[in-house]
Amino acid sequence: MKQPPTIVKQSPKDYIVDPRDNIIIECEAKGNPPPTFMWQRNLRFFNVGKVQHVTQRKPSGTLEISFRNGGRPEDYEGEYQCFASNDFGTAMSNKILLRVSKSPLWPKEVLEPIVVTEGSSLVLPCNPPPGLPPPNTFWMNSGMMPIRQDARVSMGLNGDLYFSSVLSKDTSTDYSCNARFLFTHTIQQKNPYSLKVHTTRHLPETSPSFLTPSGLISSKMVLRGEQLLLECIAAGVPTPSIKWFKKGGDLPMRRVKLESFNKTLRIINVSEEDSGDYICMANNMLASIQHTIAVQVKAAPYWLDKPQNLVLAPDENGRMTCIAHGNPKPTIQWLVNGEPIEMSLANPSREVEGDTIIFRRVLMGGSAVYQCNASNEHGYLLANAFVNILDMAPRMLGPKNQLIKVIKNQLTFLDCPYFGSPIPTLRWFKNGLGSGLDGGHYRVYVNGSLEIKRALAEDQGTYTCVASSILGKAENQVRLEVKEPTRIVRAPEHVSSTRGSSVRFNCRISHDPTLNIHVNWLKNDQPFSYGWRITKDEESLTITNINEGDQGTYTCLVKTEIDEDVASARLTVLDRPESPKDLELSDLLARSVRLTWVPGDSNNSPITEFLVQFEENRWEPGKWQNLSSHPGNVNSVLLELSPFVNYQFRVIAINSVGQSQPSRPSLRYQTSGAPPDIAPEDIKGMGSKKNNMEITWKPLSDIQRNAPNIVYEVSWKKKDTEEWNIVNTTQAKYVVHDTETYEPFHIKVQAINDFGQGPESGMVLGYSGEDYPSAAPAHLNVSKIDSTKVNMHWDPVDPSTVHGEFKEYRLYYWRESSLVKGLKVNKDKKTKGFFSSSGTGILTDLVPFSLYKMYMVVANSRYEGPPSNTVEFKTRQGIPDAPRFFKIVRRSSNTIHLQWDKPLEPNGNLSGYTLKFFTVNGTQVGKEQVKSFHPNVTSFDLHVPDRHTRYKFFLAAFTPAGSGEVSSDESPNFSNEELYTSSVELTDDVVATTVPVPVPTTIPTTTTTISTSTTTTISTSTTTTVSTSTTPHARMVPKVLVQSSAKQPDENISGTTPREIWNLTVEPNSNYANVSWDHNFHADNSEFVLEYTLQSNKTVKTVAVKHKSHIRLAGLVEGAKYQLRVFSLVQNHISSPYVTFETSRAITTDSVDIATQGWFIGLMCAIALIVLILLIVCFIKRSRGGKYPVRDKKDLPLDAVDHKDQDGSFDYHSDEDNKPLQGSQTSLDGNVKESDDSLVDYGEGGDGQFNEDGSFIGQYTVKKDKEETEGNESSEATSPVNAIYSLA
Repeated sequence: MKQPPTIVKQSPKDYIVDPRDNIIIECEAKGNPPPTFMWQRNLRFFNVGKVQHVTQRKPSGTLEISFRNGGRPEDYEGEYQCFASNDFGTAMSNKILLRVSKSPLWPKEVLEPIVVTEGSSLVLPCNPPPGLPPPNTFWMNSGMMPIRQDARVSMGLNGDLYFSSVLSKDTSTDYSCNARFLFTHTIQQKNPYSLKVHTTRHLPETSPSFLTPSGLISSKMVLRGEQLLLECIAAGVPTPSIKWFKKGGDLPMRRVKLESFNKTLRIINVSEEDSGDYICMANNMLASIQHTIAVQVKAAPYWLDKPQNLVLAPDENGRMTCIAHGNPKPTIQWLVNGEPIEMSLANPSREVEGDTIIFRRVLMGGSAVYQCNASNEHGYLLANAFVNILDMAPRMLGPKNQLIKVIKNQLTFLDCPYFGSPIPTLRWFKNGLGSGLDGGHYRVYVNGSLEIKRALAEDQGTYTCVASSILGKAENQVRLEVKEPTRIVRAPEHVSSTRGSSVRFNCRISHDPTLNIHVNWLKNDQPFSYGWRITKDEESLTITNINEGDQGTYTCLVKTEIDEDVASARLTVLDRPESPKDLELSDLLARSVRLTWVPGDSNNSPITEFLVQFEENRWEPGKWQNLSSHPGNVNSVLLELSPFVNYQFRVIAINSVGQSQPSRPSLRYQTSGAPPDIAPEDIKGMGSKKNNMEITWKPLSDIQRNAPNIVYEVSWKKKDTEEWNIVNTTQAKYVVHDTETYEPFHIKVQAINDFGQGPESGMVLGYSGEDYPSAAPAHLNVSKIDSTKVNMHWDPVDPSTVHGEFKEYRLYYWRESSLVKGLKVNKDKKTKGFFSSSGTGILTDLVPFSLYKMYMVVANSRYEGPPSNTVEFKTRQGIPDAPRFFKIVRRSSNTIHLQWDKPLEPNGNLSGYTLKFFTVNGTQVGKEQVKSFHPNVTSFDLHVPDRHTRYKFFLAAFTPAGSGEVSSDESPNFSNEELYTSSVELTDDVVATTVPVPVPTTIPTTTTTISTSTTTTISTSTTTTVSTSTTPHARMVPKVLVQSSAKQPDENISGTTPREIWNLTVEPNSNYANVSWDHNFHADNSEFVLEYTLQSNKTVKTVAVKHKSHIRLAGLVEGAKYQLRVFSLVQNHISSPYVTFETSRAITTDSVDIATQGWFIGLMCAIALIVLILLIVCFIKRSRGGKYPVRDKKDLPLDAVDHKDQDGSFDYHSDEDNKPLQGSQTSLDGNVKESDDSLVDYGEGGDGQFNEDGSFIGQYTVKKDKEETEGNESSEATSPVNAIYSLA
């Protein structure tokens, strides 16, 4: 496309060059055809080809002036202008004023010394040489050090050095002004000034006066866009301060800067509104003065409407404007192709009207370049704009069929650059349908671009732009795809972590699945490499074993081809602080010293504490000990010291991560000796024999001695005497001999060293040794004998016969026998102490209906005295314990068999038993029935009308004293007696003494509640273990272990163990539970109460247990929840934690007694016949001596599970839970029917034997059979069992 020339690059108007370099004057232009160039210098044609050292760079018009072969740059100074021309016009550059930089030398001058009086003002002129451009000035001394400037001494804008007042310290011989020339990079130095100041005794105070500017009013002119510099420097003593104001307005604070101690006001980018009067005020304590500076803002021309290129078709109209502003107002001059428009050829299509040229019905061939020159006294503007007259059909300038991908909801532009003359009309279409797109969601710009305000998914498609004119049309297509934005939905978070740990930065991303995504991590905005410590995956960056080098800001950068997202987080590595350093000792005193240190780096965790340690080389050399600790914001402390210690110190810093390494030790500091500061402590006096007293004390530590050669002065005297006995010793013990028995003494101890005596201790009362008491309590007797307690009386002994410190009257008592005939008792002696001096006491916790013996002694701290008379007494009858066991068996569908045994402790003559029972149907209960039995009756059969009816039973023994503890249980609804038997059994080993509870007269809900002190309920975790039997024929109830988590107590510091109960364990079954616990009570006091609560109705029951820590708790409700604890009967505030357990539901199956069924009787007869035949065959085989498969199995270990071997032999084992024998017959309804026969019945007289593991060793043959078979090496079937097995 044909186009007039356009200047695209040119040198600045004011062009200063370095004389040491070649000179380049730039002029570049474009056009079609390419333009040619012509230069003018000083308004005359400049023939480049004929001027020495000057060449033109083709194809541009840039000039290069080289001085390699001689020549002076100054010869080429002048005003240059470039013209670029082609067939359609001429464009011209600005006028370029070329000047060569100059850095002249300072004129030689002799500067006389300056002598001034102190307090007067002074100006040292600089007057730098006029360089091009002007130099920068600064003041230095001969040592090349800048002259220090402040509010009193400063340099002005003109380079002079101003002294508001001269002081004596200003005296110097080398005040030198320096000029720096930027282009030549040289510094010129003025000859130095020599300043001598005459001092005065009193510095006179003077009012302010201005050194610059002079007078009251001055003026300043500045051009728009430049910076305004105003200066006020005042003299006076004291030094005046400067303040600035604008008359009638405020200073433009955003563009104002006060410099040189407020003496210079700088306003940048000045505009017309900055004109006005500026006031500087100087004031000190004596007066205040001011100066007004009238500021005028002028303006070189600047564009308001710069001429623009025009492209017109023939017969079209156009307008070119050139509007500029300035102060004063600029004049406008039009040129065409570099010549004044009035001197060019006449053009009827063109009309000039001031700053506008109007074109009407232009003709082909009327193309030209027009120049507009706007100028005033402060400068000029020159602009080129061409008028290009073309006749061209529309054409597309951009790439064809572009694919544009954009992000949803973004402002989107679809570009369609085009050209044509006349200017074509442009329209957009989507998917080739509908009318043009413009308005609403769309907007079409004059350059052809289509704007979509918010791109949505429905905006996807193919867009067509069509440019049309009278000469034709052109079109282009753009494919738009709208994508989901890329977002970081879970950004990394700031992390502070300790050194050596691992950190993870998350970066979870959501993006359009059709776009390829790249995730990069940056550290401190820089890429970094990954390794074994630093790994990344799709959603995170992980750094293991972090160290200080890993600290920084980590950025997750997520990019697709069209968008990106970033998120950053900072990793702060925390570490132990660095060691303190530079320890110094100061303020050295006899008993203190100041320690100062420099803290080390805190490593991102503030130091919270400093620990000061010391080491001394006399008592424990090499051992560092803690001295004191101090807050983390302190680094200097006063340390209190002990005498006669050669100290050195070190400091440890502590933060939240840990301790630093210790600092390097300080210098040593030795304190002088001194007498001891403290007296010995823990002084005691007691006898090891009846005629001595050992005096002991806690010796002073090495640090407490304060000097060498420590001795202890021990003083003692009898309590009621005045004469002291004194002895010195180096030990911490002294024995006084030949004392009376248990004689009181006053004791004191004093420490002494080489520097003197320490303070005396307080007076302590001590005693000599004790002896055996010489008298026994007299007339020991009893009264008010009850079933469990008795009152005692005795005559107290004379205190003088105790021969020591009275401790107690100690009673020895034991149970001689039970008054119940044939009942054996434990005759172990028990003791109880009485501290009363009244001679009376009560002995409790006796067993009813028993014969007791007792005697009493008096005891001191070491010995017991002779015994008193022995007393016998009998306790009265009491209520009995619970029956030893209580079993309930359902023998048939209409009979319940109850069985029990006598109590272990009848506590009197047993009168009989009371049985109370009633029906139970869920929460409904029936009428209560009562049965009484003689003491020799221990069973009862209850006939029930309905096999589905369940009963609740309560059984208690009674004596003349009343009913004893109740055993209760519910009747099982089972068809097998031995498999389902409920019992509460108390063996001889486990004396389970229940707390007496009367038999209830109504429906029982609770038993007697034990009164205890306040009980604290401890919530503890429980461990539950479930084990299920794998026996194929018997369905077993899961066994659940419930255990409290209380731990075994440790011994306390004093060496005594607190009494506790722990490890309470419950193994629940359907209607009973095995309970055990651990304790640390002595055997005499190991009596406990087991308290359990049914949670459904809060029924509380208790059972007492003596001298054992386990019990089988029967009579529980099936499938119910209980809460249980164990506490001491004697010290009932000592309790185990509560445990909660749940009994299992029993497996019940209603059945009919098959023993009465005809088919069963027939089957039994058939089996008997078969057994008879087998016996006959067995005897026949035995006589032949054959071997049988049972021989191979007889001596093998027995399996724990019921399995039938291939050879027909069986294994048996015992079951401690009353399980049926494996291999027993099974009824038709699936219940196990246990055989009533015993294997012993089949033997030849030998008893059945069991191994240690409980297996039955006579399962194949009895002892006699075994001996016979071992003799002849054959299986001899001497029993029916062997006969059956041998035939199997």
